[in-house]
Parts: sequence; structure tokens; C-alpha cells
Amino acid sequence: MSWTVHGDGKHISTNQAVAPDERLTYPRTIGIGAQHVLAMMGSTLLVPAITGMPASTTLFFSAIGTALFLTITGNKVPSYLGSSFAFIAPLAAAGVNAGNGPLDGATIAKGLGGILLAGVLLATVGALVHLLGAGWIQRLMPPAVTGTIVALIGLNLAGAAKGMWNGSPWTALVTLAAVLLLMVLSKGFLGRIAILAGAVLGGVFAAFRGEWDGAGTVIGGASWFGFPEYHAPTFEGSVLIAFVPVVLVLIAENIGHVKSVAAMTNRDLDPMTGRALFADGVATTLAGLGGGSGTTTYAENIGVMAATRVYSTLAYWVAAGVALLLSLVPKFGALVAVIPVGVLGGLATLLFGLIAVLGARIWVQNGVNFSHPVNLVTAAVALIIGTADYVAVWGKMTFNGIALGTIAALVIYHGLSWLAQKRGTQETPPTAPALVEADVVAVRAAAGKTTVRPPVKKKR
Repeated sequence: MSWTVHGDGKHISTNQAVAPDERLTYPRTIGIGAQHVLAMMGSTLLVPAITGMPASTTLFFSAIGTALFLTITGNKVPSYLGSSFAFIAPLAAAGVNAGNGPLDGATIAKGLGGILLAGVLLATVGALVHLLGAGWIQRLMPPAVTGTIVALIGLNLAGAAKGMWNGSPWTALVTLAAVLLLMVLSKGFLGRIAILAGAVLGGVFAAFRGEWDGAGTVIGGASWFGFPEYHAPTFEGSVLIAFVPVVLVLIAENIGHVKSVAAMTNRDLDPMTGRALFADGVATTLAGLGGGSGTTTYAENIGVMAATRVYSTLAYWVAAGVALLLSLVPKFGALVAVIPVGVLGGLATLLFGLIAVLGARIWVQNGVNFSHPVNLVTAAVALIIGTADYVAVWGKMTFNGIALGTIAALVIYHGLSWLAQKRGTQETPPTAPALVEADVVAVRAAAGKTTVRPPVKKKR
């Protein structure tokens, strides 16, 4: 918990950067930490806005999770843990959806049971990776399977996005257009917070249309200071099974984050991969225990690091502190709870689509060859099952499209690969060494190939 002052603490030389164990002056570090809160705010609060879960509670556990992540990784991996979009689909399947109106505690509790399960599984995977390495993950979930599962989670949410869009099409269109234009036309920090800025513009448009009616009463009735809502989880087998595939998304996101930070800081962070997965698992488990959304590492904050060339983990401690203070302001949570449905529809259309495209990105970056029938049919069958939201009932257990699509992808890929190998009819489709290895090149380019330390020489 100590950081060396970088240079004079005020300036960063060309081709230099502030390392994770360094810092600038405290006022500058506080300012950068506040930037990280602003960068994560739009996405982190969008999840409770869409699901109807308490926003203040989500922000509270996001702050606690970030502090835990920094502690478990020994302040070597700068990261902010915000709400993961991957949880939206299984939460919606459990009835945790803002479109259903105000949620009762029992409904929220069902969703929390699934979040807790995903956290425990992710922490278990992290512990195994720390002890055994990550090779077994690649064998169990090669890119052909992982990309398919990530894509079907996003596509499964298409119906939910359409429902919110139809609630106020014009507001949704203005919100979506604002986000897209800001992403393309804005340079620097505004482009990185395009989701938040687009939501603000959509909210202003909604105000002209009278879609905030009644919001003043809700916000005015909330106090300025108070502790977040607490909800204890409950467990139903048919609900829990839908959350298992989310673990695959969290694994991919965490591995990608570690590799990206390693590329920007020019440090060997592979030994931290297991710790990062374990830390995110612990943070998600705590969120499930108390009423928050599941967490994940945030790409938005990687952008802030690349732009500022400040990778100090102290800035993330500041961000966690600021987020914690905001979570103790109920008026802030009340504001999130009354965001017009059209604004959510515009944002959801983009963000749910991005989840689906992330799956395709995994295929492309890892060179998945769809001329191999095993790869082809694995994706084809699983995507249809997940997108159409097939349902299967087994006793008291109900499996939705995400769970069935995941099962289909794993069974088809490994089953057909084994049969083809036994029969000698087809070579086993190749698997790439890492889910997100190509991210390293992109991040290094974005960071201007910033050097923090001399390259680590690995023994041959």
C-alpha cells in the first residue's frame, strides 16, 4: 500500500508512463480517480436501470469489489470492477427486469442466487488457474465454443431490447443516435463516455416529451444520505442453471483485461491471471450476498489509462472511494430508477448487440475456421437455440435458451470432435493459445506503445 512518486509528480515525460506502483501528486491522482468513476458510471448504472435492481446497492458493491480486486492482486493490476452486462439475460429470465415494473424483494432474491453462484464458480476457476495454469480452460472452452456462447448471450437479449425500444421509439432513436455520433465524432475523453453522454442527451429529449412525469416525486422523496438496500439471495435450480454460462464471459473479460494491462505497462502479468479471476469471483459473490449486480473488469477504464498514461493503482483506490460515497446518496439511486424506458431502449439496442459481436470478435481474433464442420455446426445450432430462447423442462427444472445453447455448444463440439477423431473423418479443429491475444496489439497501439519498465526477459 505504498506508491513511489513518478518524477516530480506533476509531469509525465514523452514515451514514459506512471506505473502501477507509482503515483502523481495527490490532487492529480484524485482527479484521475474521479475520471475513472465518470468513465464507468454509464455502463455500471445501466445494468440496475435495465434490471430494476437497486442502483445504490450496485454502486456500493462495485466500489467494494474494486478495493478487493486491488488487494488480492497486490496492487499490480489496475482495474475498476463495474456491472457486467452478461448478467442481464439470466436476470431477465428470472423475472428481474425493470420492464416488469417495481420489483419485489422475492424476485430480486432469485436473481441474486444466480449472481452468487456465478461468483463462486468464477472464484473456483481463478483458484485453479493460479494453481494449475490456464491451459485447461482452453481445452474445455476453445474459441469456437467461447465465441458462440458469448454471442448467444447477446442475441438472447434482442427481445428485451425491442420491448424497451417500443416503449418510446423516438426517444430510443435519439438516444442511440447520440451515442453513435459521440463515439465516432468525439475525440478524447468525451468519446470514451459516449454511453453516459448519450443517455444524458436522450434524457433531455425525453423531458421535452414529458416522459419524466412523476420522477420529481420519486427523487424528491429520497433522502440525501442513507445506506443501500440490502437483499438476501434465494436459490431455485431452474434459475441458477441460467447463470452458469455467464462465467465463461467473465473469464474471457478478465483474461483480456490482464493481457491488455500487461501490454500497456510492458510487464509480465500472466502470474496475476488466476488472482484476477479469483478477485472478480469474490467481488461477484459478495454482490450476490447483498443485492448488487455481478461485476467484471471494465474496458472503459483501460481507455482512460491509455489516454492519460497513468496506470497507478492508487487512482483506482480513489475511484473506489468516490463510488462508495455516491452509493450512500439515495437520491442518486432514485434518479437511475426513473430513467425513461426509451432511453434504456436506445442504450440496450447497442450494448446487447455489442455482446453478440464480442462473440464474433473472439472467433476472428483466434482464427476459428468455419470450414471445419465441427466448428460450423457448433455455432449454428447453439446460436439458434440461444437466440430463439428454447425452453426445456426436466422435473422441476426449467432450462432457458442461454443454458441450453451453452450445453449444446459444449456437447456438440467435444462430442463430434471425439467421434471425428476416432473415425479419422476429420482433424480436430485447432484451438488458439488465448481467447483475446489480439487485444494486446490493439491496446499497445491505443497507448502509443507506452513504456513503463524495460521488457521482461523470459528464460528460454
